[in-house]
Amino acid sequence: MTASSTPTIAEELRGAGLRVTAARVALLQAVRDGDHLGVEAIASGVRDRVGHISLQAVYEALHALTAAGLVRRIEPAGSPARYEGRVGDNHHHIVCRSCGAVADVDCAVGEAPCLTASDEHGFSVDEAEVIYWGLCPGCSTARTS
Repeated sequence: MTASSTPTIAEELRGAGLRVTAARVALLQAVRDGDHLGVEAIASGVRDRVGHISLQAVYEALHALTAAGLVRRIEPAGSPARYEGRVGDNHHHIVCRSCGAVADVDCAVGEAPCLTASDEHGFSVDEAEVIYWGLCPGCSTARTS
């Protein structure tokens, strides 16, 4: 692999100290191809690629991939956990209160962690997690018509 080439999923898994399996490769691809997917949708994507996989195996693989920093878990209030492949850049999310759609929001100002806490209580802050709430364009239009 050259310095300018993108690592394969198998190389990323190995680099994170994880065993390369067809299920893990398919799962990571399903997360990256999706848009803030829940576990059921990820499991369906994995099954489309490799056949049967138990929901427990999907949960275990997601836990391992999250711990390794290859996927990110977000859990907006009142919503089941969702997973995304965009990691390591301290971006935020906007969630529709009506349909639950989720979109990425880049930092509004400055460098990570994007926000300064009013009282850091002695912590060394290196990340901020913000969730904006509102109505997506489709739900806004539906409410006004």
